[in-house]
Parts: sequence; C-alpha cells; structure tokens
Amino acid sequence: MGTLKYIICCIFFIVLGNIETQEYETIEWSPDYKLTWEDFKGKSPNNDRAAATTASGISYQFSTSALNGEIELDYEVNTFFYPQKSWYQPSLCDSLILSHEQLHFDISELYARKMRSRLASTSFTQNVKAEVKEIYKEVLQELQEFQNLYDDQTNFSRDVDQQLMWNKKVREALHK
Repeated sequence: MGTLKYIICCIFFIVLGNIETQEYETIEWSPDYKLTWEDFKGKSPNNDRAAATTASGISYQFSTSALNGEIELDYEVNTFFYPQKSWYQPSLCDSLILSHEQLHFDISELYARKMRSRLASTSFTQNVKAEVKEIYKEVLQELQEFQNLYDDQTNFSRDVDQQLMWNKKVREALHK
C-alpha cells in the first residue's frame, strides 16, 4: 500500500437518551447493514489531514418499577452512526478505509452489548439513576480505550495485516 500521507480519525458522541438522537439523522447498527461512503454526509474540514471520520455512539433509555421491594429496570441501549457528523475525503479513501470506519461502528455495538449485559446483571438500589449513569460512563471509557487501541494497532488502517486481524476479531465477537 506504500506510505500514505493521511490520518484517520474517529469521533464518539456521548448521547443520553433519545432526545439528542432525534436532532440528527441516524443509522441504527444492524448486522445486515454495512456503511457505504454515501452514508458519510458531513463536510470534511478544510486542510484536514484525516481521510475520514466516523461519528458513532451509544444511547440508552430506561424506566424503573418496584416489585416486591426490588427495583426492576426496563431499558433500551442502541448504537447509532451519525451521517451528518461523519465525513470522508474521496481522494484519500478506498474500501480498506471504509472497512476501518465500519469497524469503529461495529466496536460501538460491542460496547452497547456490554452495557446491556451490565444492566441485566446489576441489582439496583433506590439510587438507580446514578447507578445506570455510572455504568454508562464506565462503558464509554472502555469503548474509547478500545477504539484508541484499534487505531494504534492498525495504524489507522495503514497496517493491512493488523486491519484484517481486527476485522476478524470484531466479526467473531459480534457473532458470539
């Protein structure tokens, strides 16, 4: 692939509930849908060295009820891609970079699943709102660290062997 003169960036939006997600066009993560360059509708910044930016995030909403003195949590956790906040520079992008960007979106879904799992396995108290918020905060921190590790190890998609290894790793994790 040679020496490439670009950097690929990824932005993560912290979205609380559905209020903010309704302000922007969104694509909800689905195993059957793969991003295309047409999904990246944002305007690329002038003089930006990055080839593309994926804006994705995890949102949640929940309600509670008390049953026999125990807090019951009803929740929904979703993963979204934000087309208007995601952009690419066509002259710098190819299918490998698109697969790199798709994986950022897929990794967000992996962490949405982690959040669902933590919510399902937690015994909540009367302080449920703060407890859910803390779980969300922890999951987002872990997500950010994992996304950074992904970019570091793939060198922002430039290391093709690492990119292919990460593609396989994330694909297998999504099918568990």
